Amino acid sequence: MRRRSLLAAGPALATLAAPAALRAQAQTTLRFIPQADLTALDPVWTSVYVTRNYAYLVYDTLYGQDSGFGIRPQMVEGHSVGDDGRLWRLTLRPGLRFHDNSPVLARDAVASIRRWGRRDAFGQTLMASTAELSAPDDRTIQFRLHRAFPFLPEALGKIGVNMLPIMPERLAMTDPFKQVTEVMGSGPFRFVADERVVGARVVFAKFDGYVPRGEAPEWTTGGKVAHFDRVVWTVIPDAATAAAAMQRREADWWEQPVFDLLPQLKRAPDLVQSVVEVTGNVGVMRFNQLQPPFDNPAVRRAIVGALDQSEFVAAVVGDTPNASRTGIGVFAPGTPMASSAGLEALTGPRDVAGAARALKAAGYDGRRIVVTTPTDYPRIDAMSQVGADLLRRIGFNVDLQAMDWGTVIQRRANKGTPEQGGWNVQVTSLTGADMSSPAGHIGIRGNGENAWFGWPSAPELERARDAWLAAPDLALQKEAAAQIQRQVFVDVPYLPLGQFFQPTVMHKSLTGAVQGMALFWNIRRSG
Repeated sequence: MRRRSLLAAGPALATLAAPAALRAQAQTTLRFIPQADLTALDPVWTSVYVTRNYAYLVYDTLYGQDSGFGIRPQMVEGHSVGDDGRLWRLTLRPGLRFHDNSPVLARDAVASIRRWGRRDAFGQTLMASTAELSAPDDRTIQFRLHRAFPFLPEALGKIGVNMLPIMPERLAMTDPFKQVTEVMGSGPFRFVADERVVGARVVFAKFDGYVPRGEAPEWTTGGKVAHFDRVVWTVIPDAATAAAAMQRREADWWEQPVFDLLPQLKRAPDLVQSVVEVTGNVGVMRFNQLQPPFDNPAVRRAIVGALDQSEFVAAVVGDTPNASRTGIGVFAPGTPMASSAGLEALTGPRDVAGAARALKAAGYDGRRIVVTTPTDYPRIDAMSQVGADLLRRIGFNVDLQAMDWGTVIQRRANKGTPEQGGWNVQVTSLTGADMSSPAGHIGIRGNGENAWFGWPSAPELERARDAWLAAPDLALQKEAAAQIQRQVFVDVPYLPLGQFFQPTVMHKSLTGAVQGMALFWNIRRSG
């Protein structure tokens, strides 16, 4: 891998005045501006969305998820269930191959599931219900369960972060708390390692050995047909430079344009805007609960009464109409588990002075708290700035530390004190898809050091989640989900900062884009 020595204002991209050979190459290359640099290559090790998006190019999954949150077979040809729901046998499709042309075998999938199951919230739940996971033959994956677990396909095929990437057994044996450094998948595109330039470019090439399913694509299900020979991600941290690249046709697709530039881009006749991630994004304020002062739940609860979601979403969307929502709880609006239970904690009158008194009563001693912010990730930076200001107004001694997104990702894995390179508060976002079900919602796990970064220990929250998993019907699931939401405002593993809908911008010649997130199959150039 090559590392650039200096961050340029913009990439050296082919222009319309380029020679004919370069213009012809551009027809077979999709030029994409991602939301941030791809700094982590292991979707099990990290929960960032840019890594998830890359992973769906390179890795295939056992199941996929459609726009109705339904689960369909993907690498799996089918499955059978017996022994009162305690025995599952999954059969792989024939002819699956990794990018080195070695066959995908059931033991590769078994090792991949075991590794993923130690890090992912849904995977941890599945593995806790699993007595034995084995590969009786090259195409059969077998689960013997302690108890029936009807959510098994949903766990293996969920669309969100920490998706389940099927990789060769030799790589899947890597400690899940360490990154896999070699990229070897079986998806429709190969990762071209020797063309990666950290901070500047990531390259993918069509994998000719990939055999798509026959169904029409929908989200991560169906036939993943690659129409481009190459997909090139060019990292452009400066929004004005990215907008200019789109307008000059030096790039085809900008994943997350800043809202301030949307009117300018809308005037460009060759560009179209749409919302691909239709479930929206919800800002999240997360606390390191292994270290003071946020190991004290009363300190975390003190913030709730002062937090105004409208301030956070306005920092992202400005005055763009119909681009945001407030009054957002634990589950994304429009999903079956969403409710108003306990939401008065966020929707009642805001009281900064009252929050300051509550913070003092909680025993906060004035110690410095470190809030990180990524200067190269505009929407996270904007929400982090608002969050730091809110914490200062309440009475916290805030040290806002600016860094690039890659450093934020590395930093948030550090469980130590700020003096040891750790942190106290980080702001990020989750998609509505990741906040649709208690089973896969990483923000609500309270299982200590096995939880998402922040590592909360919340036994009552865990019990409420277990009650949801055991609920026999939708009515009881809704009741359990409402209790989860109430308990979140007691334990405060995180705080929701409001929902926003991020448009994407594409050149009008691109057609066939699949919704759900930035997906690179089915899309083609029409002219």
